[in-house]
Amino acid sequence: MDLCSIQVKDSAIRNPLVSSAISIPEKSSKLGAVDIRFLNRKFSASGYRSLVVRATSKKSNDDSSSSGDASQENKPSNGNKSGDSATPKSFRLNTDWREFRANLFMKEQEEKAEAEGHKPGTTSHESEPVGLKWAHPIPFPETGCVLVATEKLDGYRTFARTVVLLLRAGTRHPQEGPFGVVINRPLHKNIKHMKSTKNELATTFSECSLYFGGPLEASMFLLKTGDKTKIHGFEEVMPGLNFGARNSLDEAAVLVKKGIVKPQDFRFFVGYAGWQLDQLREEIELDYWHVAACSSDLICGASSENLWEEILQLMGGQYSELSRKPKLDT
Repeated sequence: MDLCSIQVKDSAIRNPLVSSAISIPEKSSKLGAVDIRFLNRKFSASGYRSLVVRATSKKSNDDSSSSGDASQENKPSNGNKSGDSATPKSFRLNTDWREFRANLFMKEQEEKAEAEGHKPGTTSHESEPVGLKWAHPIPFPETGCVLVATEKLDGYRTFARTVVLLLRAGTRHPQEGPFGVVINRPLHKNIKHMKSTKNELATTFSECSLYFGGPLEASMFLLKTGDKTKIHGFEEVMPGLNFGARNSLDEAAVLVKKGIVKPQDFRFFVGYAGWQLDQLREEIELDYWHVAACSSDLICGASSENLWEEILQLMGGQYSELSRKPKLDT
């Protein structure tokens, strides 16, 4: 059986939530001006409060050529060679901006708790940075976020208590809707058990674990690169994590043979989940999914079966309460 041609069926249910099979479009990437905008969800009827963070740079007197082409990905500016070596790593521009946002979110939550009298005031305004594992709610889906199933999906076997990693947030084009993979449903099988006819799967990746990725027919894989730079031929979901499909399997095998990555850095998924853009938004508005940002360390952790509970607990508040509720059988 070829892993890349497996069709996942669940005859026990008819799931209206994911009904739009979409084709995976060609890779594309854009890099524009740095303008980090996000909305923090308020837990009251007043809606959202918008916080805009703009990153600007100041040209130094002895750097007259620092206006390099910012549209070229992964190419350092030629006008900052001397300053780059003296700059601490934590201040490099390739730092995960999502971690920066998580620190701001945590700081706001601390200030809110202090104002409400839930936490004694402190003399210092410095907060401890977020750890390796963090998660917090966001109001809208984005590439690299996770969709955490709510209790409304407890009656659907396919998505009950699942965590979907959104590989692309999608566009309004009918063939470019949001899609992702379920990351907390291990099949407890290796690729070698599938008797794949694909040579690279049968050899290079034979010991890699398989996961149920969703009800739609296609197979994908995640590649954990850690601190390595973006790898050509693969699409970045977040810093340190890329994804690929069948057409990039040969390139993945070459990376392993060259020693750039290891087979253990891969996670293979049978099937995927996909929506039309408005379809996903509607499901979120109907409270089928909680949308969250979380760290790559959380997503790439060794254990995934308790990921649903772990993310909700890190999100805190009403989400933490949901993680402790018994599953509804309908």
